[in-house]
Amino acid sequence: MSRVRPVPGGRAVEVEPERVEGWIGRFADRHGAVDVQIGDQVVITAADGATATFAARGGTSIGEVIEILTTPRRIGLVLVRLGGHSVGVAFGGKVEVSATDRKQVHGRIRAGGWSQQRFARRREGQARVALQAAADDVFRVLVPRLAQLDSVVLGGDWQALDVLRNDRRLRDVFRKAEDRVLDVPEPRRAILDEAAERARCVEIVIQDTRATEAGADRMDTGEGA
Repeated sequence: MSRVRPVPGGRAVEVEPERVEGWIGRFADRHGAVDVQIGDQVVITAADGATATFAARGGTSIGEVIEILTTPRRIGLVLVRLGGHSVGVAFGGKVEVSATDRKQVHGRIRAGGWSQQRFARRREGQARVALQAAADDVFRVLVPRLAQLDSVVLGGDWQALDVLRNDRRLRDVFRKAEDRVLDVPEPRRAILDEAAERARCVEIVIQDTRATEAGADRMDTGEGA
């Protein structure tokens, strides 16, 4: 599972909350003195034009922001891929309650004719059953606990998540969902535990100028933080 993903004009990196302050210092060391503006987001602009942006979560100074970021949060997790799902609630990176299941969904075949059509119908039916099971577990695990959740973090396959998003029972779950979608393999309980750790991370969006793009290295991804 990657902790770096491409975004328009740059990349987004996941940084543990307790390492954000040090990360900002290293960003300044690499790119030059920084200007910090705080509104809904913290926008850090370096001397060479590179920027780093992340959610302020209500803080009005960098000190307040860091304090808020390092305060443990209770997060709902929804990991779905076709044929498997894992749903849970995590606090401070530890899963408190969860549900994980896997349903068989056959892969595609290249054969033509009636056999292919029958296979496609069977696969479609299997996928429908699998996604219904995922939606039922999200409803059972997260909906009764929504008032306790600070946010919801999604992971897995966009198309599968979109099917769940269209389930009216889960409307309020997806209203609390963050913009990011974690890339995860087939959801299992061990994958949910890893996602719980990643969900507490701060996603920082880095946009380099053309002059600084070529020199981007591990320091900006947080790997050396």
